Amino acid sequence: MEAEAKVMAAPVTTISDLSKHDGQAVTIRGWLYNMRESGKLLFPIFRDGTGLVQGVVVKNKVAPEVWDALKGLTQESSVIATGGVRADQRAPGGFEMDITAVEVIQRVPDDEPYPISPKEHGVDFLMEHRHLWVRSQRQAAILRVRAAIIKAARDFYDNNGFTLTDPPILTPAACEGTSTLFPVNYFEDEAFLTQSGQLYIEATAMALGKVYSFGPTFRAEKSKTRRHLTEFWMVEPEVAYAELDDIMKLAEDFIAYIVKYVLANRRADLVTIGRDIEKLEKIDAPFPRISYDDAVKMLHEGFEKGELENKFEYGNDFGSPDETYISAKFDRPLMVHRYPAVVKAFYMEPDPKDPTKALCVDVLAPEGYGEIIGGSQRVGSYDLLLKRVREHNLPEEAFKWYLDLRKFGGVPHAGFGMGIERAVAWICGLEHVRETIPFARMLHRMYP
Repeated sequence: MEAEAKVMAAPVTTISDLSKHDGQAVTIRGWLYNMRESGKLLFPIFRDGTGLVQGVVVKNKVAPEVWDALKGLTQESSVIATGGVRADQRAPGGFEMDITAVEVIQRVPDDEPYPISPKEHGVDFLMEHRHLWVRSQRQAAILRVRAAIIKAARDFYDNNGFTLTDPPILTPAACEGTSTLFPVNYFEDEAFLTQSGQLYIEATAMALGKVYSFGPTFRAEKSKTRRHLTEFWMVEPEVAYAELDDIMKLAEDFIAYIVKYVLANRRADLVTIGRDIEKLEKIDAPFPRISYDDAVKMLHEGFEKGELENKFEYGNDFGSPDETYISAKFDRPLMVHRYPAVVKAFYMEPDPKDPTKALCVDVLAPEGYGEIIGGSQRVGSYDLLLKRVREHNLPEEAFKWYLDLRKFGGVPHAGFGMGIERAVAWICGLEHVRETIPFARMLHRMYP
């Protein structure tokens, strides 16, 4: 009881705020991350979700029950610990705690130890234990960077005159293509999980001028690449009276803002992840811009030099290897614009100078990370949009409301979508998007 009373006496703080309490006694609430022992000294390392701190326990300076409780602790046991904060530049975070009291909330039993140990585990094992893997130092750092990217995205649009509008998740028809939809029974009708909020925020842009949405989207692509998830999060701005050049400028300002925000607020997490920060420090607008035709020339030259195995066929959309090759040539995001209209979505405005091209742009992240943003100027003509709907064999009745946007006060407008997970993968320097979201949904993964 005495040890418990001491725990309650000191003010509760987080590990990330220990620097504010140098020389003071505080209480932290968290879990045992690791333990080192040297004779009559214990060195427990605690985590609380905001960081790590090493504790120092001297046997003859604490009550026997405190020593015994700590000595018997197992990895990931939950504890409340009290001690004096002391600056030490050798310690993680620059501070240590001289532990004087501890309360064990739940001790992980010896006969069923925490399954993720310091030894090397395979990816399949770690994904099966994703609910526990997120506690590791690196994975927690990735999730904090993800949260910073999301906050930066919201701040950017909120501070630049955009209004957040929420599109539905259940939709009656496709946005990108019928082959990548997840069908859902909706009472007596069939509905689909949304591929994008774009069509709906085109409507709210006509009401509010500048809008954005942020929410989950779903693609039923049977893809196993390192860039694909079946469920992911998208931020999508849409701007009335905007054309392609306007949203290209918006996209580069947006990305530059996000990177600067993460560098300013999550630099320590990037170090924990092992990111080369110097490469991120080079990211600033304006970004290089090339046409689809120029990008194809790069691919053909790469094939001729033996740097690419297959020759790219003009008129196709770029695949992941193509995007990787092109984007790896630049030290900042690359904007590729004016793709062939036949490989792009039905709602993209044709280039008046060459109607075979769409007024669209893909933003490819550097270091071979590929597309993180896709956007376009939208078709403005009612007649052309109706023709496109029919050409793509889309149900006219389901798109009547979308066609109305061109019938009643239609204006030039444009927008784009950025997948949060791909942005996280690039900014964190990750090999696979499965680590960019707390619980990844992939072609063959629905657990946990």
